[in-house]
Amino acid sequence: MRYGKEHKQETRQRIIETAGRRLKRDGIDGSGVATLMKDAGLTNGAFYAHFTSKDDLVATAVADQLHALNENIVAQAEPGLAGLEQIVRYYLSAQHRDNPGDGCPNAALLDEIGRCADATRQAYTDGVLVLIDGIATRMTPDDPPSARVKALSLLGMLAGTLQLSRALTDRQLSDGLLEQGIHNALALLGAEQHI
Repeated sequence: MRYGKEHKQETRQRIIETAGRRLKRDGIDGSGVATLMKDAGLTNGAFYAHFTSKDDLVATAVADQLHALNENIVAQAEPGLAGLEQIVRYYLSAQHRDNPGDGCPNAALLDEIGRCADATRQAYTDGVLVLIDGIATRMTPDDPPSARVKALSLLGMLAGTLQLSRALTDRQLSDGLLEQGIHNALALLGAEQHI
């Protein structure tokens, strides 16, 4: 039975979304094509109808996950410092820490992305630039490009803090780290005295 273009696109998107969640939970190296396809409810044979290689799927899933983070968190945040605080508090929340499959690909995959093929690294870079531009717009609405490096630094601080909080077995210490991370991020933004 042949399916139309719409069905093929829906199937492709299902693969991308389920792969994104699995990759963030198990890592790129810890997620084989068979597992990724099983998560999508498909066979291995269907894989090559949608992607040329696992690297192709990984690059696409990383881009999709960053796009979703931007659309669901950054773009929804209020303008200015209030929006920056919303972003920081979401990112360094216990809920985000405890649900890596539903969270940001930065904290879950950054170490592996750095070792990936150029296509994946480029997809990551393109997605991160959209994120940091949204953050920079809230930092300096009149001149967002001037805040790009500061926004990237903030993202690095957030991702590193979240990674470390996930690695700790002591829940109280992990919670304290998240709270300190919020304090540090707001201090970097100069937002503590305003919010």
